Amino acid sequence: MDFILSQLAGFGTAFVGLAVDPLTYLYLIASVFLGITFGALPGLTATLAVTILTGFFGNKIPLDYSLIALLGAYVGAIYGGSYPSILLNIPGTAASAATAMDGYPLAKAGRGGEALGLTTTASFIGTVIGTITLLIFVWALLLVSKNIASPEKALLALFGILLSGTLMSEDLVIKGWIAGLIGLAMSMVGLDPLLSEPRYTFGWSYLLSGFQVVPVLMGAFAIPQIIDGLRHVEAGKVLALKGRILPNLRSIRRYLPTIGRSGVIGTGVGALPGVGEDVAGWVSYGVGKTVSAEGDKFGKGSLEGLLCSETANNACIGGALIPLLVLGIPGSPPAAALMGAFKINNVIPGPTIDPEIILRVVAILVLASLTMFLMGLFTARVFIKILAIPQTIFLPVVMVLTTIGSFSVGGGINDLYLMLGVGAVAYFMNLMKYPIAPLVIGVILGSLFDETFRRSLFLSDGDLSVFFSRPGAAILLVLNVGLILSQLPMAKRAFSRLKGLSV
Repeated sequence: MDFILSQLAGFGTAFVGLAVDPLTYLYLIASVFLGITFGALPGLTATLAVTILTGFFGNKIPLDYSLIALLGAYVGAIYGGSYPSILLNIPGTAASAATAMDGYPLAKAGRGGEALGLTTTASFIGTVIGTITLLIFVWALLLVSKNIASPEKALLALFGILLSGTLMSEDLVIKGWIAGLIGLAMSMVGLDPLLSEPRYTFGWSYLLSGFQVVPVLMGAFAIPQIIDGLRHVEAGKVLALKGRILPNLRSIRRYLPTIGRSGVIGTGVGALPGVGEDVAGWVSYGVGKTVSAEGDKFGKGSLEGLLCSETANNACIGGALIPLLVLGIPGSPPAAALMGAFKINNVIPGPTIDPEIILRVVAILVLASLTMFLMGLFTARVFIKILAIPQTIFLPVVMVLTTIGSFSVGGGINDLYLMLGVGAVAYFMNLMKYPIAPLVIGVILGSLFDETFRRSLFLSDGDLSVFFSRPGAAILLVLNVGLILSQLPMAKRAFSRLKGLSV
């Protein structure tokens, strides 16, 4: 009880400290507005919004303001994706794809205002559920994570890379793993962290610093989206917004259990390393359709279906920050971009993170969700007008912002070459349906895996039993092996036969 009271007191102190600072609101309003705009414009994503702001604000302003800008954009963009889903039938972000299933039919039936009001409320409640869960569980997990050593860290980093590849591949899982291993290989370029000797630089001095996180983020996430957006311009007719946008409280009360369940699902999915908001939205939508008494109405303009996806994708934000803050493993692609901001500020997420930073992150999420809620209710018609802007106008602007952001972090022309090179590779990987997020997560987690794996071998004098003689390491090793085996065709066929026998 004393522990809970002390944490609440710490959260209150952090919240008041931020709330009385006028600059907090300046960064919040600007970043949430930018985030909703990015979410509302098809072709732009939450990851891109956080990535660009990382380039601009990452290490240029105090860490608190940088986190306000990045988390505000993150929360706003996940919510903003619902606008084109409802009014255009084109998801603004992948996280809002399930929203279009019921949002667009509602708008066609003249209930667009009601749908948008419920979406805004569900996104707010979802963010709060994810934030409360973050506040509760992050401390317990931190206590556990403080006891893990190099072998566990190495296996945990490997598990994050493998899991992200498994869950993000559109067709073959092996493509996700290949992308993750490419990222892992890229992370090993530069000075050896243990021996301080050059590795895989081929004599090029500018590779001594390795693949920096921000240019990699910009290249991997921004360049393919810009090229693809310019090649395939999406156009559609924006439906007129009818009805009031203020939330229908009767509907909120009626579907409160659905909102609570979707918030828990979204947070849980977010806590899985490398998964993300789009998976959370679909999983919650699928569960809702299965258990609801009105499941047959899903896809035909169901308010319950709308609430399932929109609550879960915003709740996923708090969940995605749990593995990031506790283990240093991003729970989603935008969280991976957020980790880039931590790294360039010399903050190492994981067991050694300053607890004060966690409390400030929670306080910022609460303030950002409130700002998003008020902005969504009272300025929704502004964002609807933004939907009419052609992609051929805003995508070149995004390209310029991306270039400036990448250049401003390192201040060298080499970062631009790196960004363009990674962007070209990522674009062709996209064409071949190789997921990009595992590559970025491989770059971010690769250095952790490399350093802790080799340190384990140094300390054990090359004895590999260090990876299965410790209880924690043995469990993680089983999880890694089990994850690989579970994706093999032979294992899948055997599982199907066992399932058939048990029926």
